[in-house]
Amino acid sequence: MAVATRTRQPLLGRDNEIETLQHLLADARSGHSSMAVVEGEAGVGKSAILDCLEELADGMQIARAAGVEPEMDIPYSGLHQLLLPFLNGLKRIPGPHRDALQSAFGLQQGSPANRFFIGMAALALLSDAALKSPVLCMVDDAHRIDPASLDALGFAARRMVADRVAMILAVREQDPPIAALQDLPLLELDGLSEGAALQLLKARVGGELDGVVARRIVAETRGNPLALTELARELSPEQLAGSEPIPEPMPLGARLEDLYMTRIRALPGHLQTLLLLAAADPSGDPALISRAADELGIGETIGLAPEISGFLYFAPAFGFHHPLMRSAAYYGASAQERRRAHQALADASEPTADSDRRAWHLAAAVDVADETVAAELEASAERARSRGGWSSSATFLERAAELTPDDGRRATRRLAGAHARLLAGEPAAARMALEQATPFLSDALAQARAMRLEGMIALALGTPSSAASVLLDAAELFAAHNDASAARHTLIHAFEAAQVSGSFADGEVGRVLDATRTLAVASAARTAGDALLDGFATLRDDGDAAGVPELAAALAEIAADKPVRDEELSWLPIAWTTAAELYDDRSWQTITSRWARAARIRGPLIALRPIFGRFPYCDVITGRFAAAERGFEEARELVNTSGETTLHSGYAAAELTIRAWRGQEAESRAVTGSVIAELTSLGRGAGIRMVHLATAVLELGLCNYSDALRAAQKASSDDRSLLLNVEPELIEAAVRCGDLEAARAALEVLSARARASGTDWGLGMMLRCQALLATSRDAEELFAAAIEHLSRTLIVPQLARTRLLYGEWLRRQRRRRDARSQLRAAFDMLEELGAAGFAERALVELQATGERARRRTIETVDELTPQEEQIARLASDGASNMEIAMQLFISGPTVSYHLQKAYRKLGISNRASLARALQQRGAARPNLE
Repeated sequence: MAVATRTRQPLLGRDNEIETLQHLLADARSGHSSMAVVEGEAGVGKSAILDCLEELADGMQIARAAGVEPEMDIPYSGLHQLLLPFLNGLKRIPGPHRDALQSAFGLQQGSPANRFFIGMAALALLSDAALKSPVLCMVDDAHRIDPASLDALGFAARRMVADRVAMILAVREQDPPIAALQDLPLLELDGLSEGAALQLLKARVGGELDGVVARRIVAETRGNPLALTELARELSPEQLAGSEPIPEPMPLGARLEDLYMTRIRALPGHLQTLLLLAAADPSGDPALISRAADELGIGETIGLAPEISGFLYFAPAFGFHHPLMRSAAYYGASAQERRRAHQALADASEPTADSDRRAWHLAAAVDVADETVAAELEASAERARSRGGWSSSATFLERAAELTPDDGRRATRRLAGAHARLLAGEPAAARMALEQATPFLSDALAQARAMRLEGMIALALGTPSSAASVLLDAAELFAAHNDASAARHTLIHAFEAAQVSGSFADGEVGRVLDATRTLAVASAARTAGDALLDGFATLRDDGDAAGVPELAAALAEIAADKPVRDEELSWLPIAWTTAAELYDDRSWQTITSRWARAARIRGPLIALRPIFGRFPYCDVITGRFAAAERGFEEARELVNTSGETTLHSGYAAAELTIRAWRGQEAESRAVTGSVIAELTSLGRGAGIRMVHLATAVLELGLCNYSDALRAAQKASSDDRSLLLNVEPELIEAAVRCGDLEAARAALEVLSARARASGTDWGLGMMLRCQALLATSRDAEELFAAAIEHLSRTLIVPQLARTRLLYGEWLRRQRRRRDARSQLRAAFDMLEELGAAGFAERALVELQATGERARRRTIETVDELTPQEEQIARLASDGASNMEIAMQLFISGPTVSYHLQKAYRKLGISNRASLARALQQRGAARPNLE
């Protein structure tokens, strides 16, 4: 780390770019945070831009790192390089974040590093350092930073608001773009303008330069400063003066490496070897490279070779002046020379302290199968896995497989590598690795594991219809070889896939439950997941009265306050769905909270996939619209980070639900068709039903009852394992349309489920629907009872709608005064929730009673943003700024920044007044956190 005090040197042709980036420095100095990704081709001047900014950062703390290709498989190596100056601040950040970062950096032993906690630790360290003075973080060649570090940096950058940090990442143009950096502010760096390029070229030549030659060089290099500079060195004075022809064609783009190779090959052999050693080990450790040079008999040349100073600097560590120099030094050598250099580096590495790097060099040093080296790589893979480096673990395993002489052993390692790829959030890569392993798996149980992994990959890729049958076959194979535990575990995945597939699964739910009935498991080995499967089998065979109590007992076990084990992540998706199916809002809340914590602690993206739609959906149904919108924002971020664009369907259907409740007619109708088309292509029947259910809610809010009935009927199903709580919407729409037969049929299904569950949510919805079909004599008592039950639940939107329906019924009974009371309560609740369509419906009814009422507008309520409201509610519940920051994955200063904005909007000056101010806004709703 340094504090900048130098004087800026002019940088030709980059005034606009420098001015743009200077605004980031100004933001940091003024108390805010900002970041930019500087993107351009190799040699276009990204490093020079960073050098210039470093000179402009007067009084700022500077942390700078650079990506190097050989370290891309070492998890968090780039992040360690950047944060090294700030590690003395570790003692001041929250314990879980500190432990995760220390585990990732190998500073302490611990469980697999949590990627979110590591991102938060990076943010916390930078925020802590910025309390002293603003911080400028710069990462050169960020496309060569290891993926885990890039994820952490992108995570931190998106959450910097008021941290006095400027972050600038320079990357080479990528196709496809780097997923972790998508949606961050981008500054595209093109070649210099003709005038600036000619000026630079003339300065580099220093002698005679023919105008025609100069313009040709500028045109064919597209103003690339590095290409201009290197060609000026390579071309003879005669060629530059126009007296001799210049090469045709000139080297461009990736061929810039050839320019360095020409210069490197002109060096003496021992100096080329020294460059190769430095290129082969990016750590730049002088002691290691010196020992390796001794192994090759060239140790005395280190420090005595001015000829290579144009390529290498030697202090504080060995490093190349430009990444292309490293590439040329490495790939310019023969394969035999590279293997010899890696062997020397392996021999010079400490066997215990640097075992992973030693293993990697050993692997690069051999070109034939070697079980000893393969075993060392496998051990390195296990160490990487324990640190949360699933991608690095996969890389080690894949190289180990390449070096494994035995076909069966090689296939087993490839299978393990495929599983690691899946856990790293790379299902497409996992599938390719699995395809390589499968033909050589001779053991039946290994084949079953491969088949199960194939199904899990399909599920992760968002194509559950193809996953269900494969997982069922895998379960049958496990069962055939007497591994009942593995078979049951596989059936849980199959059941989830079949549920999500819905109508596309072609009876797979039934096949899973049939297999459940025939596959016994010892009581000592029986899990909560087994209990869920058994409960659904009973539900199918014997109805709600028998099946619901079994499922409720399983939910009680799963919702118990205890740490979540890894195996539980397999059945938490089913448990989450089950709680909603049983109208058990309390268990739903608890399981949502436990699953969220477990998924985030787990780290790999595959464990976070379910949050894309389900967690925000829970917030929608319980009336926490602001929290839901925040959740959908996070879902989009995770999709961008994953690079798997089809995962959009994982939350798009659920997001339509909040649009429906908000009455966003145009936005909903604009995307409904495309969402259904995508879900259809992926075979996600449950998602399509959710879209139709959202449409039914939208149409009910808009009083389009016939459209609502059609949508609700499309959303309904005969599958008792996944009803989706459609019946209340279908019954209301059917009653409004006069289709009492359809309403009574749906009420029969709802009543069976509600009575068996015995929850306030289920009974409240049943009583409300009974009231809609009741005689005038009975309806009032049923509505009142429904309101009483729903008042004890977390399902605030349905309570508000029940008051609306009651008020509408009272008005039709010509009881205007009583109707006003219910309609006013409904209107206030619905408007505060933001349920615009239903609020408008309540307003029309209220005005029909003769009451003068109007909808509140921006002029009457100074609205909090979703994040401001979420932070304000957590603060009003007593959470400290640090606790809020940990929960929402933002920094402490960002929490303070949003709280101050909330104070101003609420007209208060301190935290003690928050609860009262929020209550006065009519927004005191149950908190799911």
